[in-house]
Amino acid sequence: MITVIGCGPAGVSAAIYACRSNLETRIVGTDQTSLATAERIENYYGFAQPITGRELFAAGLAQAARLGCCIVNAEVHAISFAGEGHGFRIFSSACEFQTDAIVLATGHQKARLDVCGLAAFDGRGVSYCAICDAFFFRGKQVAVIGNGGYAVAEARELLNVTQRVKILTNGLDAAVVRASGIDFDAGKLKKITGDTRVRCVVFEDGRELELDAVFVAVGVASSTDLAKKLGILLEEDRIVIDDAGATNLPGVFAAGDCANKLRQISCAVAGGTIAGLSAARFVRGKELLQ
Repeated sequence: MITVIGCGPAGVSAAIYACRSNLETRIVGTDQTSLATAERIENYYGFAQPITGRELFAAGLAQAARLGCCIVNAEVHAISFAGEGHGFRIFSSACEFQTDAIVLATGHQKARLDVCGLAAFDGRGVSYCAICDAFFFRGKQVAVIGNGGYAVAEARELLNVTQRVKILTNGLDAAVVRASGIDFDAGKLKKITGDTRVRCVVFEDGRELELDAVFVAVGVASSTDLAKKLGILLEEDRIVIDDAGATNLPGVFAAGDCANKLRQISCAVAGGTIAGLSAARFVRGKELLQ
């Protein structure tokens, strides 16, 4: 199976070519893409008249579905290795499943958090990757900033090394967090303070929470977030790929804004085509070895 994470033009193009290679293909993503919110597109080949991003988005998914691609409307929270020769496990808000190859194509979106002290303590108690940095805070008091499934997944990762984890929803809806059973605080954040490292989070109501680390997991996990957790090479917050769309991790490919500097639909489609075909060749190669 090939799993494409992201349902924008890069992801759908990858899925179309994987399907046409007669391989089981699944797209996992939501409609929260830059394409879906584009009001007017008039520079994409083949359209004499402008088209909305929403129309192009829907047409792409319909095309992939017609070719037999399974489309799952869900957020991917994490990816792990399934064991030697068994590919990867995908953990999403809808289900968990195994896959032989992955195409990362969720764009380059990065939720911004305007909290005083966040940038100043980056790397000194502020982290954006629980898998990467949890070990450094084993047995310590840590918190995750976020209010969705991604924040819950990061908190659960941290619970493997410490029993003292709290999710800070920063005043946002806490329904998902509340359902997780993990301790949380819904207060609005004012600032992060400390000395050489993070020591405290201050809320707007004046309360203070002593902490050793703050992990940021606002919004949904982007391709670069997922890549970082797998040890995939990044350069200037973009995934490093070769001419075949392959990352340094065998079986993982990337396409679209997460890997390209020129953020155009035409570039995303081209990159998706290359990544989809490369993923298909990778899976075919694995089948020949079995």
